[in-house]
Amino acid sequence: MAQTRNKRSTVRGRAGTTMRRMLRREAPSTIGLLTDEQDFAAMRRYRTFVFDDHSVYLQQVEGLLRALAVQGMHTTVALFDPEEYAEFCAESGVAPDTPAGRSRFTAEVAASGATVAYTGQPIDTLIPLLVARAVRQATWEYATMLLAGLGDCADCGQDIGRAAFDRASHLLLRTLEAAGPGTHHLVCSTPTENEQLLAALHTERDIAGPAHLDSAEGAEFVTVLAVGIALERHGGVVLRTTAPGVAERVHGWRLTGGSLVPLTAGEVFSAYCTDADTGEPVSPESGVEYCAGFDIGADEPEAHR
Repeated sequence: MAQTRNKRSTVRGRAGTTMRRMLRREAPSTIGLLTDEQDFAAMRRYRTFVFDDHSVYLQQVEGLLRALAVQGMHTTVALFDPEEYAEFCAESGVAPDTPAGRSRFTAEVAASGATVAYTGQPIDTLIPLLVARAVRQATWEYATMLLAGLGDCADCGQDIGRAAFDRASHLLLRTLEAAGPGTHHLVCSTPTENEQLLAALHTERDIAGPAHLDSAEGAEFVTVLAVGIALERHGGVVLRTTAPGVAERVHGWRLTGGSLVPLTAGEVFSAYCTDADTGEPVSPESGVEYCAGFDIGADEPEAHR
């Protein structure tokens, strides 16, 4: 009888282990990544951070990502910022020199910060993607903060940031509608007192139907454009279009008085073929036509008529 009970316990134990392994495959993983040597060096002050070489550290991270992928697990990579980690530990009362503290911070970043899904890409490809995602998010957060802090219009009582966002959304939709079918890449540039805000948006539009765009990219683009409208800054928008059977085209607009005013073909050419840092001429791209911006209309959104 005792032998039978032992066999049953063994079977149940093996079944439990198997089920836990199956559940583990369905539990997503997140890895906090130190992308550059400066951040890596900052973490070396913690005794429990055992790595002493950034290149070796990146190799080990890449090996772990591959191992998790082989197990069929979904893994995301989050940008680990040592300064933000120290602030997080101080505010939440977490001991910073512990693996548990780093794990908790990584989970926080994964919930609201910049992350990239691992799909087998090399670590040298993954790092630029993650850094670009972090820059995009920081730009959006800063632009959102600027709009939220503008308050209400003294004359009409309207929320300035909200009105500017609505206007920017309207301008984007009109631009995409007027651009017609094709693959479109838009870039919006808006200067502020502290920095130059940039946002990019990639869209595709069939001959029939509206443009297809990523909702997050759309929100970021509109927010940056809205800052230029609300602060009455002289920003700009550039549109690059590719379509089957025609040359690649570049159009441009100047943001003035809450409207996108078309640039001439010469102004678009000058903007693209001049080095922004040195002012020296740059050779034009082969197979690209530098075109004047087209009229997207000056009417107001429905809510402001």
